[in-house]
Amino acid sequence: MVTLNQRACALVFFIFILTSAIAQEVEDESEFDYRKGSKKGPSKWGDIKREWEKCKNGNMQSPIDLSNKRVKVVKSLGQLKNKYKPSIAIIKNRGHDISVKWEEDAGSIEINGTEYLLQQAHWHSPSEHTLNGRSYDLEVHLVHQSSNPNAKYPIAVVGFFYKIGRPDSFLSKLTRKIKALNEKKETKAGIINPRWIKNGGMKYYRYIGSLTVPPCTEGVIWNINKKIGTVSGKQVKLLRSAVHDSAEKNARPIQPHNGRHVVLYDPNPTHTLN
Repeated sequence: MVTLNQRACALVFFIFILTSAIAQEVEDESEFDYRKGSKKGPSKWGDIKREWEKCKNGNMQSPIDLSNKRVKVVKSLGQLKNKYKPSIAIIKNRGHDISVKWEEDAGSIEINGTEYLLQQAHWHSPSEHTLNGRSYDLEVHLVHQSSNPNAKYPIAVVGFFYKIGRPDSFLSKLTRKIKALNEKKETKAGIINPRWIKNGGMKYYRYIGSLTVPPCTEGVIWNINKKIGTVSGKQVKLLRSAVHDSAEKNARPIQPHNGRHVVLYDPNPTHTLN
């Protein structure tokens, strides 16, 4: 039986991990923007602050194009399994995106024996990563922080693509809360189950990259699901209008590949990619 003290210790540990992760990812996005040619645009991020230098001189930056000619199909990675669970969350307007931030333990994923605790999910439109040069209408990122402070790769992100079609069920559950933000920066969302973010695809791409927002921290394990989900045009529009930044998009441009190793997990690999 789990005692009250054990639960309290677990919560303190989760808050410590969550806080250390936030220190690596900008929560107030007002200091940069996505406008081409802007003094605060993507090409200038690395000049805005010294601690953002990786945005301009890093050699493992994200996003990238997931091109078939650079991808090696493997079976050895295994299925990306999660141990997500319902937890208290808030919905935040970070300046250029809407995020769901879990305030207590919402579960984890495990990669190469390392546990990564789920922190938050946020959306980019259009998609930041591309598949063989094709961009999609929306991309969601589930950001995780390693529970091991000495982990070689401290951050892991799981991403999903969406094209315009039937409404996404997860966003449908959040619509009322997102609309309730109005001019507020955040609102309580109650219990949010990360498993509501459904896709169903088993195949996923993996490579080592960076955060796609300042400070563009490198050493991020990216896991991009190959299956394309659907989202309604109204849902994409809501995510953009809710941040009140008057921008049409919040996607960082594609970054140089620099010969990085990109693999595609396929439980039943064939000789061709499709």
